Amino acid sequence: MTEISTNGDRPRMGQVKAVTSLTNPVVKAIRGLNQKKNRDADNQFMAEGLKLVVDAVEAGWRLDTLVYAQAQAGHERVQKLAAKCKSDGGLVLEVSDAVLIKITRRDNPQSVIGVFQQAWTPLAQIAERPATVWVALEGIKDPGNLGTVIRTADSVGATGVILIGQTCDPFSVEAVRATMGSVFNISLARATPADFVAWCRTWPGQVVGTHLEGSVDYRQIAYQEPMVLFMGNEKSGLPDDLVSVCTDLAKIPMAGKADSLNLAIATGIMLYEMRRKHLTV
Repeated sequence: MTEISTNGDRPRMGQVKAVTSLTNPVVKAIRGLNQKKNRDADNQFMAEGLKLVVDAVEAGWRLDTLVYAQAQAGHERVQKLAAKCKSDGGLVLEVSDAVLIKITRRDNPQSVIGVFQQAWTPLAQIAERPATVWVALEGIKDPGNLGTVIRTADSVGATGVILIGQTCDPFSVEAVRATMGSVFNISLARATPADFVAWCRTWPGQVVGTHLEGSVDYRQIAYQEPMVLFMGNEKSGLPDDLVSVCTDLAKIPMAGKADSLNLAIATGIMLYEMRRKHLTV
C-alpha cells in the first residue's frame, strides 16, 4: 500500500500526505479493500472508526496505513495514532471528506480508517492447552452473524474461531464492524472440511455440535476443556458429513413456535452455558 505513488510522487515510509483527489491511486487501492479479491491479494483489510483503530493498535496490531479527515488533524488521539503509524514505517493520509466517502462508499463515513495486515493461525499450530475453547463455524454466509460470533467468543474469553469451508470473510468491512474490535483480540483459523475432519481426529478434547436432532439438552452436557463448539450454517445447520466429528450433539429446546435460532444467538447461549458450568473460558 505504501509503495503506490500519491499525487504524482512516491510517498516515503512514515510520511504524512494530504490527499484531496478522488483519483489518487492510494485512495483507489484502499477503496479496493471493500472487495475480497483485493483483501486476499494484498493480505490487508480496513477498519473504520477511531475507537476500532485505537483498540487494534493497543492490542499490538501494526497500522500499515492511517487515513483521517482533515477536520481531525488536531485531535489528540488521532495524532498519537499518526505518530505511532509513522514510527512503525506506515503511511498517514490526511484526506478530504469526499475522499473518505469514496473510500468507504458511505454518505456518513467514519473520520478515521486503519489498514492492517490480515492475521491467521494455522490449524496445525492451534495449541492443545488444558484451558482452550475454540468456536468452529461451517459455511457461515452472513458477515453480521460472523462478526457477532467473534465478538461473543471474545466476551467469554474463548481462544479463537475456526472457519470451515465457504465461510464469509471475517476481514470484510461489515464483519469487522460487527465484531466491535474483537477481531483484534482473538485468533482466527481456517480449514477445508476435509482438513477440519482430519484435525478433529487429533484433537484431545470434546467437539460439541449443535443439531436439531441432538440427543442431549445443551444444559445437561458435562463440558470439559479443551473443547471445540461446532456450529453450522445459518440455514441448514451442520452438514451430515461433518456431524461425525462431534463427540457430543446438543440441542437447544424451543418453547414457542420458532423452529430455530439465529446462529449468533445460539452460539452465545452455548458459550455462556459453558461459562456458567465454571469452565475457564
